[in-house]
Amino acid sequence: MDFGFDIATLTLLSIPLISAFVGWFTNFLALKMMFYPMEFIGIKPFFGWQGLIPAKRKEMAEISAELVLGKLLNASELATKIDASELTKGIQRRLKQVLRKTVNDVMRESAPQLWASLPVHAKNLVYARIEADLPNVVCNMVEDFKHNVEEIVDVTELVVTKLMESPEIINEIFLRSGEKEFPFVEHSGFIFGLLFGFPTMFVWMHFPEWWILPLGGLIVGYLTNWLALKVIFEPKHPTKILGLTIQGMFLKRQNEVSDVYSAIIEAKLMTSENILQTALYGSGSEQLLELMELHVNDAIDRYIAIAQPYFTLSIGSDTYYKMREMTSKRIFEDAEKFMPYSFDYINKTLNIAEELSSRMKKLSPEEFEGVLRPAYEADEWKLILTGSLLGMGAGFMQLYLVFM
Repeated sequence: MDFGFDIATLTLLSIPLISAFVGWFTNFLALKMMFYPMEFIGIKPFFGWQGLIPAKRKEMAEISAELVLGKLLNASELATKIDASELTKGIQRRLKQVLRKTVNDVMRESAPQLWASLPVHAKNLVYARIEADLPNVVCNMVEDFKHNVEEIVDVTELVVTKLMESPEIINEIFLRSGEKEFPFVEHSGFIFGLLFGFPTMFVWMHFPEWWILPLGGLIVGYLTNWLALKVIFEPKHPTKILGLTIQGMFLKRQNEVSDVYSAIIEAKLMTSENILQTALYGSGSEQLLELMELHVNDAIDRYIAIAQPYFTLSIGSDTYYKMREMTSKRIFEDAEKFMPYSFDYINKTLNIAEELSSRMKKLSPEEFEGVLRPAYEADEWKLILTGSLLGMGAGFMQLYLVFM
């Protein structure tokens, strides 16, 4: 049976088919270029490429810290959830062991003869006195920490530092948050490319100039990438068109994306371990040391006043103050030995994912779009330009291979 298809007709039909392939491939490549490679490959600053998201990780980190963790979650508000007595229960046993070693080391270094002359039962009385007062000291210290948490733990510093160190976390945030949108972007390129290919075919039929196919390829590459990005975020609000309610795909899934985003923030960024690291080694570490010195010094003064009023005179005031300073620093430096025992309690109490998610769900579409898109929006033109150039290149290849 003759369907009337000759070589010329099949050649013409190849235009929309190749256009569909170009649309799919340019969108597929655009997605890859958003996330990979993690680090710049090539000759800086122009000859090479780095994924748009990893390249913008600093901006992304600052946006996350400012918009989400700054406006939706407040460090002081989170800290108020911590019960000092419950936290003390978690670390008390390990802290007692650390303190015994600290007292022993400090006394042997600052007052070796005095400490060596004390019988074992006297030393045990010292340990017992410290351990009995431990819950009171820790509770007071925790309460002061809660009131000064914003000075000690800089959330912006925490988030920016971790995301700069681990760009794969940013990729994970985007890939998991947009796990339903990105396959659509890829597949829609084929459909849009096919639809845009028919006008090119009709123009070529009536006006077969050499530049028509490269120009058509350029337009297809441009439109497929541009449209794919648009349908993810536009329209921002539910809009009626021909009786159908449409909204940007990403914005339509605000509740689902909020849960995914918040879970990653809690699991990878706002962890108890990261908070501790920021407190001990971040810009607020000096404030934490000062706070610790205040309470440790107060406790030591009370112990000495009760146990041995003339202790300071016997070892000298310089040695005494050195001993207090040494004790505070040792406890500060050993915080990583006992604080991890409180992590389970802190994670359960802060419940950052649930708190953050519930607040993200209440954001307006404009605010919600600002959670992810601004980090790379300024560079979207690079993806669209790349798609356009690839489409034009495909048009030249088609011109050469099929019509020459």
